[in-house]
Amino acid sequence: MHLPDGLLSAPVCLGGYGLTGLATWYCLRQIQRDPDVSRNMPKASLLTAAFFVASSIHIPIPPTSVHLVLNGLLGTVLGYYAFPAILIGLLFQAVILGHGGMTVLGVNAVMMGVPALVAYQAFQLRRFWRWGSDRSRLGIFAFLAGALGLGLAALIFFVLVMTNIPAAMDAQAERTAIYGLTLAHIPLMLIEGGFTAMLVLFLHQVKPDLLGHHGTP
Repeated sequence: MHLPDGLLSAPVCLGGYGLTGLATWYCLRQIQRDPDVSRNMPKASLLTAAFFVASSIHIPIPPTSVHLVLNGLLGTVLGYYAFPAILIGLLFQAVILGHGGMTVLGVNAVMMGVPALVAYQAFQLRRFWRWGSDRSRLGIFAFLAGALGLGLAALIFFVLVMTNIPAAMDAQAERTAIYGLTLAHIPLMLIEGGFTAMLVLFLHQVKPDLLGHHGTP
């Protein structure tokens, strides 16, 4: 899922940093309006660590393998905290694990962070859904948010790579590989959606206040 150094042109990388700066500023502004930042910071730190570790858990889906991303989970549980959490996780993944790179850090942050914010908004839509019990609504919308976050990230990855294949490479072979890699993320969407739903239902049962306010919507 991580875009590597050298794949994208300099203007695209600079544009990624610009969008990341704008999104980070907006999210921090929303977080400042959170009446209880100190309560949410430990939760954000814990899920940042989970995001960092997730990239090392590979799931073989022939003919390739994918790794957990959990950006939809972070968006669902953390709200506006998710984007800076993902940015920090990506920075450590690039420096320590070599996943992605520094020149594409901004693009990778947009690719995984913006879908996390979309997942957060999708999870909030449960408030307007009148059918079913509170628990069933939580589970359904958490599943959709978790799957949506990863699906949007995979779609952005697909568009960026398909439109930036270096001329020196075999374009047809690269396209075939990219199609296969993107399709391999469909079962991963179900896995991450299911994991997000289970975590949200667990938190709802043992600590429901952890699913509460995450800054001003």
